[in-house]
Amino acid sequence: MGKQDFPKSPRPENPNSSPASVSKDYQFRPAELQNNGEPFLGRRLSGGEFKWNRDSLFTGLKNDSVKFGACKGGYAGKRNTIWLRKNVGTILLTLGLMGFLFLLDSIMVSIFNPSAVNYNSSPSGSVENKNSYSTEEKAPVRMYDRLLNLAYSARAEREFKQYPTTFWQEPPQASRWKPCADRKSAKARNNTGFILVSANGGLNQQRVAVCNAVAVATLLNATLVIPKFLFSNVWNDPSQFGDIYQEEHFVNSLKDEVNIVKESPSHLHSLDLEAIGSLITDADIPKEATALDYLNIVLPPLLKNGVVHLLGFGNRLGFDPLPYELQKLRCKCNFHALKFVPKIQEAGSLILKRIRKSDVSTNLIDKEVLGNFITEAPSENNSSKDGPPKYLALHLRFEIDMVAYSLCEFGGGEKERKELQSYREIHFPLLIERLKLSKPVSPEELRRTGKCPLTPEEAALVLAALNFKRDTFIYLAGSQIYGGQSRLQPLTSLYPNVVTKEDFLTPNELAPFKNYSSQLAALDFIACATADVFAMTDSGSQLSSLVSGFRTYFGGGHAPTLRPSKNRLATIMLENGTISWNRFEERVKKMIEEGQRVGVRSFGRSIYRQPRCKECMCKSH
Repeated sequence: MGKQDFPKSPRPENPNSSPASVSKDYQFRPAELQNNGEPFLGRRLSGGEFKWNRDSLFTGLKNDSVKFGACKGGYAGKRNTIWLRKNVGTILLTLGLMGFLFLLDSIMVSIFNPSAVNYNSSPSGSVENKNSYSTEEKAPVRMYDRLLNLAYSARAEREFKQYPTTFWQEPPQASRWKPCADRKSAKARNNTGFILVSANGGLNQQRVAVCNAVAVATLLNATLVIPKFLFSNVWNDPSQFGDIYQEEHFVNSLKDEVNIVKESPSHLHSLDLEAIGSLITDADIPKEATALDYLNIVLPPLLKNGVVHLLGFGNRLGFDPLPYELQKLRCKCNFHALKFVPKIQEAGSLILKRIRKSDVSTNLIDKEVLGNFITEAPSENNSSKDGPPKYLALHLRFEIDMVAYSLCEFGGGEKERKELQSYREIHFPLLIERLKLSKPVSPEELRRTGKCPLTPEEAALVLAALNFKRDTFIYLAGSQIYGGQSRLQPLTSLYPNVVTKEDFLTPNELAPFKNYSSQLAALDFIACATADVFAMTDSGSQLSSLVSGFRTYFGGGHAPTLRPSKNRLATIMLENGTISWNRFEERVKKMIEEGQRVGVRSFGRSIYRQPRCKECMCKSH
């Protein structure tokens, strides 16, 4: 999900399509990643080629024998017998060497060729894998051939030596923080009127808007009507609050702090709110507004007319300065009051059960997002080392809107430049006008300063540098990847077990969510929140921010999140032509480790993303 003021990515029109198809339908050998096209590590490209050489050799020997025999007759046969007796040791040695080479070739193929592995990520009854990203077959687009080859070599060596990654765990200090935003507070009893809210954006923008609306209603001592969700031709989803979240639970969870009703009184329905000055849009309220802004702008018409409508309400409430009780209430709303409806919980539990091959909860997060659709494990089993298979969830923000808006280039040449420029002219006319009036910044400068979205190739290199094994299951969240298979190939060749929700839900199970992008996004939220490791490529996206905060709040110090710094990674990648793999690993690990440091939320930072603060969490000493 993008930032509140950033163009939003269209959701896929066909929810039954899957990026995991790349890992099954289009497997590429690491040998083909060489710049000069030569086979990697000298191995043969295919068994067929080897067989052709062998047959040609035997055919040649046979033909030579025939010719020789025709000329020399019986003498030739006798001399051949003597020759064979004298050279039998050499022949046996040669045959043994050929057998060894056959064995070595098979081992190398099994290590470096993803297609040699009989892999079927989908459980019984799951949907067929389809090419969901592109209707035409394209050659792989790669920007870092040398680093990819180094990654293949290093990983093969590390896996042979059973060298594990340490990034399945959080730093020990993380376990000292516990959830405590659900503590009750007394609410004011006077009522200044009713606040109507229409939230824009996708699932996660709307979630933030709901929590902010709860805080504003409490600040103004008003009654909040359950927010409405605006229909967007970008998201193309008519879902309302009750289609995604449990209304009764929402109301009951917050009843001690704020009055919430499902519908406004009938006598307000006939009012022309715009005419009486009670329609307030984002243009009337500054971004990251303070409590004082709402007291000055929203409270007067609320007192005068008994109602205000916040239209397009989104990221319009800042984080600091804000009273302690309001901050705590926002945390309580986000982490405790907003529960997905049963049909979303049930579908999410199917994904989790099938990827883990278990229906037993392993942590508090499972129970919080899935409710009664996951079995709670006995406490003595929670620390078992032989638990369900682990998986990593990856949120790639590499949709075409992000790519086009960034003004960066991604190795696709002139065709890519024309395609992205055409998209900008159609979807971002204001950007085009701004570019005409400003000094242009080169794509090279944008990349050097870390302003470009991370590609699937860069994400794959980061995971390889952190030593995640080749057989790691990677749940891919997000919308359609720009460039489709050609862009995903570096990721799926390093990590063939890339899966999506379409791999774990049958067409019938997905049918209730078809054409409801926000509900589909809720399934991604669940899979990312409950993952053993969550990796993001854009820390500014709403999905990444909310999921990482959710994992911090309920994870108990056992839900690591990987946050690469785009600035630092860009600096490292600029050395892709000369840097050694060991040095690359060292710098990437240091970058991730620094991003995992445990600390208190900084002033002005999102309380949804960084809940480690006195308003949300309690720290044990």
